[in-house]
Amino acid sequence: MIFGKRTNLFGLDIGSNALKLTEIRKTGKGYQLLNAGVMHLPPEAIVEGAIMNAPAVVDAIRNLIDVHKPESRNVATSVCGHSVIIKKVSLPVMSKEELEQSIQWEAEQYIPFNIHDVNLDYQILSPVAEAGEESGSGQMDVLLVAAKKDLVEDYASLLREADLRPVIMDVASFAVENMYEVNADVDEDEVMAIFNIGASITNINIFKNGASLFTRDIHFGGNQFNEEIQKALNLNFQEAEYLKLGGSGREEDQREVQEILERITEVLLNETQRSLEFFSATSGSEKIHKVVLCGGCSALPGLAAKMEDRLGTPVELADPFRRVIADPDKFKPEYLKEIQPFMGVSVGLALRSVGD
Repeated sequence: MIFGKRTNLFGLDIGSNALKLTEIRKTGKGYQLLNAGVMHLPPEAIVEGAIMNAPAVVDAIRNLIDVHKPESRNVATSVCGHSVIIKKVSLPVMSKEELEQSIQWEAEQYIPFNIHDVNLDYQILSPVAEAGEESGSGQMDVLLVAAKKDLVEDYASLLREADLRPVIMDVASFAVENMYEVNADVDEDEVMAIFNIGASITNINIFKNGASLFTRDIHFGGNQFNEEIQKALNLNFQEAEYLKLGGSGREEDQREVQEILERITEVLLNETQRSLEFFSATSGSEKIHKVVLCGGCSALPGLAAKMEDRLGTPVELADPFRRVIADPDKFKPEYLKEIQPFMGVSVGLALRSVGD
């Protein structure tokens, strides 16, 4: 987490095309869903993680809050993109206290921004020196996370302007990992890859036993499909989105849409394959056991099967609500199924408040 602590809160995923809100409570019977909703944003209000139309986003947040009325004003949100750097580094073995004192200096060697311009966080991936043990003998792995302060402040300002209290700022790829680990049985020896395919950015996170091994943000997502369909058929965004996700139209339009989907899907498959090949080439003997898809673009018909064929690895769709109890009188199963692809990040953020 870039900043924050556990408290009563709700998760708010501020995406390029929509806001996603989730509120969860932990009970004696498990996780209980209190709130779940989506609200679309005006076109280009947020572009590749950069806020371009803050008043429009603030209005949408306020409208979403008015509709769903979360119990708390405390909110967890996330950031991603070029202004966020995640890097695994090897440092001389030292104690937690020594690492805390030296992490900023150590990070300067790996972060391509001025260290004074970023919020810095880290996670220890391998054992530190114990009390009385000599430091500096051997190496320890540490995951560094740095986000530009101006990006973090832009998002925090949006929330404050909407009369909310930002208490956790996370990274989107970590949030979806958190969501998946709560909702699935993961063997500690399994290496998992999660692709969160959003509107403009795809977050890739490869992890094992709760620790990230590789992360990458690809500036490619569902908007590329929509833009090509809009240009080819002279449609607006909503009409293109409908056809992209399998909606019916004129027969000749459907044929052209199918050609566009296959062409742009090939670009997406190439990007994801390159990322996994890079991980394999730099990770030694680690082998990916399963790929999990979430994000709005994961709902594309046949995408999971095509990716499985290309990668030669089992591919499944994430279900953010699999182990979350939802009152069927309040949350219709068909509604949860409809919004399920979009909710991975916001569910992961909401779970930050309830812990394990």
